Amino acid sequence: MPRYEMLNNIAHRELRVATGFGPEFGDAVGMVPAYPSEYAELQREYPIFLRKDAATGEWQSVVLLGFEQHENLYLDDGRWNASYLPGAAAKGPFLIGFQENRIDGELTREPVLHVDLDHPRVSSSAGEPVFLPQGGNSPYLDHIANVLRGIHDGHAFGAEMFAMLDTKGLIQPITLDVQIDPQNRVGVNGLHAIDRDRLAQLDGTALAELNRAGYLEGAYLMLASLHNMRRLIAEKQRRLRAQDVAAATGRN
Repeated sequence: MPRYEMLNNIAHRELRVATGFGPEFGDAVGMVPAYPSEYAELQREYPIFLRKDAATGEWQSVVLLGFEQHENLYLDDGRWNASYLPGAAAKGPFLIGFQENRIDGELTREPVLHVDLDHPRVSSSAGEPVFLPQGGNSPYLDHIANVLRGIHDGHAFGAEMFAMLDTKGLIQPITLDVQIDPQNRVGVNGLHAIDRDRLAQLDGTALAELNRAGYLEGAYLMLASLHNMRRLIAEKQRRLRAQDVAAATGRN
């Protein structure tokens, strides 16, 4: 279970965070959340889909990393093979929590950084320091703060964006059933995508409404991202061939 504490430079002055990649850090996952604030970067390397949160019923966008629950095809021998790391993966053990303060008699909620002290990346002896020796924020922590701001802003924007796209009938279920090779077929359930044909059929008023709200660009970026499915399929094929070679070598 996570053990979150509000981050401060006294209690956590020795805190360090491992920044490598691997299953031991929780990176072996088939998808991670995605946020509209990072779509421009994500769409260059990852396919972006939507799915409905079973608990809240709200739409959430995700980037697909593999075809199985614990398969990350971007993860290879301690490396993440992409030039952009999704914010949900980059944030590590940190998140934004809220602290209630009363100012001039009015109750306010201020965002503050929290850290999960039981996260596998957290250490006191190895990794990037969170604070400088004098107590100031390290460059790593400044970077994480920027990542979390993007997630925070993108989450709020995305909730409104997906609600409008859904109202326009643009979010439709997609069948992801891929024949990788003659012996292997893979599929992922529960994914949705922007319906290109329905988007093309919207009238000028609906398109203008989406554009004014800033949602039209996001819809097109999600559509553009789907060409990255070819990259995932190719990597899956490569790994299956490598497994076949290794199995054949072991038999000989």
